[in-house]
Amino acid sequence: MRIVEAHGLGLRTRRGWVYRDVDLTAEAGELHVVTGPPGSGRTSLLLALAGRFPHNEGTLRTRGPAALGQVAGVHEPDPALTVAEHIQERLLLLGPVPRRRRQLVPVAAVRARRAYRRDAFAAAIAGAGFTDVPLDPDVHGRDLTPQQRQVLGLVLATLSGPSLIVADDVDAGSDAPERAWLFDALARLADQGYAVVASARAVEPGARAVVHRLGDPSLPVRPDLSLPAPTAPARTVAVPAQAVPTDVTDPDATADPDATAEPEGAGGPAGDPTTPDIVDPEVNR
Repeated sequence: MRIVEAHGLGLRTRRGWVYRDVDLTAEAGELHVVTGPPGSGRTSLLLALAGRFPHNEGTLRTRGPAALGQVAGVHEPDPALTVAEHIQERLLLLGPVPRRRRQLVPVAAVRARRAYRRDAFAAAIAGAGFTDVPLDPDVHGRDLTPQQRQVLGLVLATLSGPSLIVADDVDAGSDAPERAWLFDALARLADQGYAVVASARAVEPGARAVVHRLGDPSLPVRPDLSLPAPTAPARTVAVPAQAVPTDVTDPDATADPDATAEPEGAGGPAGDPTTPDIVDPEVNR
């Protein structure tokens, strides 16, 4: 089942392209990773796929709800809440799964939302399949490591039972073992039936992911949208005739200076009345 279909997706502002010409089709059970240099629009693209950011080029079709994992500055842990309190708060906001939607929500998410009063932390961690990560329920958001922030964001995303999960900069601030674990965790979420789209500076070797690379955002403006450079109007300026040297070595030349002077008023060959002088009125003012 296709969850996301993006064709020629782009966002152009007055300052240029944020991202452009993105083709991405993600089905349920697939992991896609968007890579690219800083400023290439990875975060904006992920938010657009999740319906949280605009686009004005191309087409985007989605199926089912989307949920955000860790996205710095947009969706990140509250510094004052513990991990357990984050989960309890999210479950209270979501409430129980309506009966008409239970067939559409993963069983693990339904169980977690039923258990929010008993042991919400354990149910949520088990439902996401992250029981092998050392995540202390009593640690505050301000004390979480980059890897733990990513894990908490993914756990919270699964609680709503979405079709699509997006997570930004999953490899930021983590060492090699932590990055390997995170890519494996993303693949496990895909194995549960979610369509997962993440962004990273690079993909870990051996990761089971479809990779999309964004180019440099400072691409030239399309030629059909650029205006031609203005050209200055042509202007004619009279140039005085070059003086004839007096030390002429031609034996046929006459010593009389008047014999070599050009007739007054002729602008072309001597004595040709059809070629007038070209005089700039501005110069002769």
